[in-house]
Amino acid sequence: MTAKVTLYTTPYCPFCIRAKQLLDGKQVAYTEIGIERDPALRQEMMQRSGRRTVPQIWVGERHVGGFDELAQLERRGELDDLLVPAP
Repeated sequence: MTAKVTLYTTPYCPFCIRAKQLLDGKQVAYTEIGIERDPALRQEMMQRSGRRTVPQIWVGERHVGGFDELAQLERRGELDDLLVPAP
């Protein structure tokens, strides 16, 4: 079991696809929130993250950022620890 992972995405965003591939490769379940057709969800993402671009990724309550930040955590060996759910 891993911490809850949430991604705000759009269907054709290459960085969204890469983020999902990274998580799928680690067999991490995630909730994907597609914002392409719902301005309210895009607004929610911007309010939560302070950013306008996708993907925006949360692990638990921690805002990781986008794909680059997620990949950086993986390269540094920090992502697995972050994915462990809080007791």
